[in-house]
This record gives sequence, C-alpha cells and structure tokens, in this order.
Amino acid sequence: MNARTPLIMVAPNGARHGKAQHPALPITEEELVETAGTCLEAGAQAIHMHVRDDQGLHVLDVARYNSAVEAVRRATGDRMFIQVTTEAVGRYSPQDIAVILDQVHAPAFSVALREIMPDAAAEKYGADVLAGTIGSGKLVQYLLYHPSELERFISLVEKGVIPDSNLDILFVLGRYGGSDTDPAYLTDYLEVFRASCIADRTEWMVCAFGPPETRALAATLALGGKARVGFENNFHHANGTIAADNAARVRDISQIASLLSAS
Repeated sequence: MNARTPLIMVAPNGARHGKAQHPALPITEEELVETAGTCLEAGAQAIHMHVRDDQGLHVLDVARYNSAVEAVRRATGDRMFIQVTTEAVGRYSPQDIAVILDQVHAPAFSVALREIMPDAAAEKYGADVLAGTIGSGKLVQYLLYHPSELERFISLVEKGVIPDSNLDILFVLGRYGGSDTDPAYLTDYLEVFRASCIADRTEWMVCAFGPPETRALAATLALGGKARVGFENNFHHANGTIAADNAARVRDISQIASLLSAS
C-alpha cells in the first residue's frame, strides 16, 4: 500500500449519525468490518475510522480503536489503508488526542488543526505531539474547515511548528447542520493552496456534505485531488435518492475516477 493516502477513502459513520439517520450506517465493530469489505470491493482503497461506545456514541478509546483496526486489517489484508480519526466533537482535549496518536496501532490518523492547536498558546504542545507521531512513522492528515485555516496551516509549516514531512491535508466543504455543500467553494481553498510554498509537495483530499457531494468530489478528482466519500457526510446520490449503503456511494465516486483516468 502506498505510504500516502490513497485516491478514494470511505468515511462510513462519523461521530454524529446513527441508525435513525440510516439503518446501514455501521456502529459496531462487526458492522465496521463488513462495511470495510464491501467498500473495498466497490473501489475504496482506504477507510476513515470512528468507533462508538456501547451506547453508540463516538469515543476516542485506545482499546476500541486497536481492536477495530486489527479486525479490519484481518478482513482486508494490506488492501485497505486504515486511518483513525481523532475528532474531538467538543468532548476531548489536545491531550486526549495525543493519547490516541501515541497508543493506537494504525498507520494513519486524521487531526483537525483547530483541535490539536486551537490557539497560539497550544502550538508548542501540538508541535511536540505531531513531531513524535510523524517521527514514529505514522501519517497525519490535517483537516481544514475554512480557507483561513489553510492559511494558518501554511504559516505553521513555514515556521516549523508543523513538521514538513509527507504533508497531507483535507479540505472540508460544508458542515454538520449547515446548508448543503457549494462545490464552487473548492476554488477558494485551491486559490490559497496553489499560491503557497507547500503546493508542490502536499497531498490534498476533499469531503463534502449533502447531495452535492458527488459533484464536489468529481471536481476534486478532475483537478488532481483525492476523494473522501461516505455516510459521515452524506447519504444521497447526485440525483437526490438515498444510497442503499456506503458501498453504493463509493461505487459512484470510483466510477467517476475510472472515467477520468480513461479520458
């Protein structure tokens, strides 16, 4: 498996949705493993992993993560790149995130810049955590929720606060509880990104909320980015119908990627 994040990643559950939103959303470890397998066959090469507690709530839990990572690895071999989320959802601190980065045995992690370094006072601590994580050979993908966060990220790389090694970022289009994604918003990120000093050595990926997800990810792939797709952000196909499961959403994006590669 490539040491960098693969082209298509499935985000099958996220931190907020449950069975009430879609019965095929995976909650248990067994459901997560099954989803990983079906999405692998549908064209995903990577999975963005959240785990839940016994009540179905998102948790940052070392034991649950290590168990789920090992279960997915057994089921998919080396064909599925595994990324663990450190999403705080307003409940966890940078110190809690650091424990996950240190103790979970996964090759890759997603980290929201605003959560590991919420302000300037937290930059020294976050820098030390990230240096240790990357120094141990783990890949970090930085989640950015606004072009202004991308500008801050670039500045932190330039200052040496964020290690300038295997840089990997994800642009978030839209948000929970907000209006649907405007795919054109991607241009605001790319204007900042392409003018930066890190553009020539940084991998970039996009996730998008709501039915416009398909159009946003098609544009992303056409422009040279990577796509994160799945029920964490959207349940709908481009025509507004509800997808049967995560694999159906992956299949749509995989087909677009195939068409673009053939053109």
